[in-house]
Amino acid sequence: MSYLKPLFSHPKLPKNKLGYTLKEYEGSLSTLCAGCGHDSISAAIVKACFELSIEPHLVAKISGIGCSSKTPTYFLGNSHGFNSVHGRMPSVATGANMANKELVYFGVSGDGDSASIGMGQFVHVIRRNLNMVYVVMNNGCYGLTKGQDSATADRGSKNKSGSVNPFEAIDLASMAIELGASFVAQSFSGDKQQLIPLLKAAIQHPGFAFINVISPCVTFNNNPGSTKSYDYVREHIEATSALDFVPVKKEIRVNYAEGASAEVGMHDGSKIHLNKLRMDWDPEDRISVVNALQNAKVKEEILTGLLYVNTDWKDLYQTLNITDNSLNQLKESDLCPGTEELQHINEGFR
Repeated sequence: MSYLKPLFSHPKLPKNKLGYTLKEYEGSLSTLCAGCGHDSISAAIVKACFELSIEPHLVAKISGIGCSSKTPTYFLGNSHGFNSVHGRMPSVATGANMANKELVYFGVSGDGDSASIGMGQFVHVIRRNLNMVYVVMNNGCYGLTKGQDSATADRGSKNKSGSVNPFEAIDLASMAIELGASFVAQSFSGDKQQLIPLLKAAIQHPGFAFINVISPCVTFNNNPGSTKSYDYVREHIEATSALDFVPVKKEIRVNYAEGASAEVGMHDGSKIHLNKLRMDWDPEDRISVVNALQNAKVKEEILTGLLYVNTDWKDLYQTLNITDNSLNQLKESDLCPGTEELQHINEGFR
């Protein structure tokens, strides 16, 4: 069986403002199980970057270990990529970001990679408000090791072997909000209409943007009784809003169904239009969001959409008051202030 993509493409494929087709944003053929939700997320990332006309070579994809962490191979094949140690993706992303802030950073992780071995790193990258898009492909199980329950498996959920999980699940979206993430969203791999605008908004967000995507494992966790199966998610999903991302200087007319609407302005002038389906929720009020998530949990609903956004927070560069230039662009004259200035600095420590 060949895993090589054909070189031929139709000459009339749609092109973005850069003159690129979707082909320039794709990667290698996926070797994940047929029907895996992770492939749908990869396709959504491809579409989002294509529609935003992002140069592929200005993107860095960093992952850990797991089925989800294989996916950077399957999108943006012309961008930078680094597959790190299990649970340590945030450290590598932080180092890369501090060296070169000019890139768009995608951190790709799974529920095991972030909610178990990588929990400590997940917590601290949120606190630092690193400017990156952090995507968790959440299927509630360890797919690479044959389907054991992960830390995000819901209490009472039944895995493929018939075992019922007795432990409370770690809610990554609620944790991200509690720790101060400035952009938090939740979605379903089978809902590209919602996921693509969320990804576009996350890319444009000036700080840490977290998206928790429920992505059913078709091989080990798509059985009756699993709360991460396709059937269960479709039956229990509850969207916060219908949304569209409107880039700055580009007019998009959006028609929504009846209901209250809201508009969230982004730092660069772009906007997120929301048709609020839940009247008890405000995306700019952390308390409102936490209450909405808790109410959804009681009702056994999976709340999706843009949960929370704060456009006033400083990213890590601003917090540490680092030079405006990327560190990898600094010259010797920038790094060495001269003998007299060094003596003055040393005197300050005496």
